[in-house]
Amino acid sequence: MKVLALESSGLVAGVAIMEDDVLVAEYTTDYKKTHSQTLLPMLAEISRMVELDLKTVDVIGVAAGPGSFTGLRIGSATAKGLGLALQRPIAAIPTLDALAYNLYGCRRLICPLMDARRGQVYTGLYRFAPENGSDRLRTLMPQCALSVDALIEKINGLGEEVIFLGDGVPVYRKQLDDKIQTPCGYAPAGHNRQRAASVAALAVSCAVRGELVSAADFAPEYLRLSQAERVRQEAQKAQKEGAQTGETP
Repeated sequence: MKVLALESSGLVAGVAIMEDDVLVAEYTTDYKKTHSQTLLPMLAEISRMVELDLKTVDVIGVAAGPGSFTGLRIGSATAKGLGLALQRPIAAIPTLDALAYNLYGCRRLICPLMDARRGQVYTGLYRFAPENGSDRLRTLMPQCALSVDALIEKINGLGEEVIFLGDGVPVYRKQLDDKIQTPCGYAPAGHNRQRAASVAALAVSCAVRGELVSAADFAPEYLRLSQAERVRQEAQKAQKEGAQTGETP
């Protein structure tokens, strides 16, 4: 099975090719350019380097959210376009699941953090458990948008040693250090950001379980409204309240 995986949900842009459990190639960048400038050129370059014929790809894996609204749209549009053109199914991988998968084999509680702004993070809680001679990622708390304080309260209640990773760590590390009451650690560089290779590995598992969607049916999972949608809702609410009171908002 040959999988092409795309990751553009956060600051990192990544493309990976996995075939029969072998990571053939991975291209990752976390720099100043936008994903609209990097993702397709990265795909073209990695395809050229390994002489990839896109028609030989069996499954397209993509980080399906949550994350940056713009980044998710770029990655989703790319995956959807490839899926439609190649007539290939899509493995929609939850962003936080893939981030947690970076720590394969870890025996501690795993807590990925993505900065969601407005005092919130996109997060979840995971653990690897032995199964049939290998480790399988178990979800203890599905990915969600949560305040950092609420997350800290949840972790303290579990009372387990935990390891954090993701772009939310540098933003909230002081708060975590001050308030987490259980032993905690932080993933090192090379494991603490999104990787297309992890998306690819989970896409293989999805394919084996038959959990694929057609390109036509695929849609990203945002979890929250975008800033523009929130502003529109607030304006509509103010307009409605103004109409009820006879005042102009």
